[in-house]
Amino acid sequence: MASLSQFLLFFSFLFCLKNTFPVLGFQSNFVLFPVAKDAATLQYVARISHGAPLGSTELVVDLGGSFLWMDCNSGHVSSSYRLISSCSVNCSRAKFHDLGSTSCLLNTNCYVSPYNGVTGSTSMGELVEDVIAVDSVDPSDVGQSTTVDHFLFACASTFHLQGLASGAKGMMGLGKASISLPSQLSSSIGHPQKFSVCLSSSTGVLLTGSGDTVFGTKIARSLAYTPLIIKQNDYFINVQSIKINGRRLAVHEQGKLEAKLSTVVPYTTMVSSVYAIFSKAYVEAATKMNMTRVETVAPFGLCFSSKGPLVPEIDLVLQSEMVKWRIQGRNSMVKVSEESMCLGFLDGGLEQSSPIVIGGLQMEDNLLEFDIGSSMLGFSSSLLLKETTCSSSLQDSKLKQFI
Repeated sequence: MASLSQFLLFFSFLFCLKNTFPVLGFQSNFVLFPVAKDAATLQYVARISHGAPLGSTELVVDLGGSFLWMDCNSGHVSSSYRLISSCSVNCSRAKFHDLGSTSCLLNTNCYVSPYNGVTGSTSMGELVEDVIAVDSVDPSDVGQSTTVDHFLFACASTFHLQGLASGAKGMMGLGKASISLPSQLSSSIGHPQKFSVCLSSSTGVLLTGSGDTVFGTKIARSLAYTPLIIKQNDYFINVQSIKINGRRLAVHEQGKLEAKLSTVVPYTTMVSSVYAIFSKAYVEAATKMNMTRVETVAPFGLCFSSKGPLVPEIDLVLQSEMVKWRIQGRNSMVKVSEESMCLGFLDGGLEQSSPIVIGGLQMEDNLLEFDIGSSMLGFSSSLLLKETTCSSSLQDSKLKQFI
């Protein structure tokens, strides 16, 4: 039988652990980050609070980013961040997928390679740890703020901010890497290995953990699921076929249609061979619907008169005919003037690495649940079809203070 002293020691350990992570996943269902769309760059920007004194920093959301990185010398400067040693366990975690750079030297700092997903450039940055404050939702106390100590991220140079939205000081990586934002919050707070994004043309939300409480069981249970393919830190789904107004396109001859999901690409792009078939079929469907083509506006390849309420429906058929990602209306068209609108699908060129890259516009007002543990993607298709949006579907009005 355990002695009284052993029991007290165990109890003290639990008490200390509870003070380190006040909610520790037993009371908290999820952590919430507001996301706003930058009108100039069409990037999605999240806000995170960190450091001492506590301050907020805006970061561009990158679905395929390995970790969070920021310019630590401008904007909010924290006095509490600590450099990580190159021989530490945390340095090894950060470099797990970076073959050839796992060696260490005593008394040296850990250097990693922050990736700018917008420009495609990589730089060198120091790995650091600091405290962050998150809006952790306790069912009995909505909006409770929680601190997470020893959160790992990288410090990059100011020059590495090139191409990011005005005011953004870095990028928030949501990939599968062990030090990405979802991975760290999952291990530190005790959330399931999943996160959800619901982007919007104005304001949206990023959730780590379970989002059922936020969006309600009706929407959560309406999600369709498809296998999620993870390559390094990028997320992909397999598209079996594409349909426009129910007509199947002959794109299967182009081989496997693997589609990458990206928050740093504003519009869906297709490799040239697929886009040629897609655009021709779209024009034929639009003509049958009496849509009038007008002069194109860069960067778009197809533009139409905005007169008339209906546009062709686009279906991405996934693992079976029963599982479709439907794209139409505001998720397919971009209004460029009072008289004209353009199709938000672009020619990605001959060298595009993935046949399809699903961009931000097509993901807006679409609840996406990335279940890393089971390698499945849940998607609602457009919430507009359900007569709601990402913002209005928040079940508890108290959460609106964060959005």
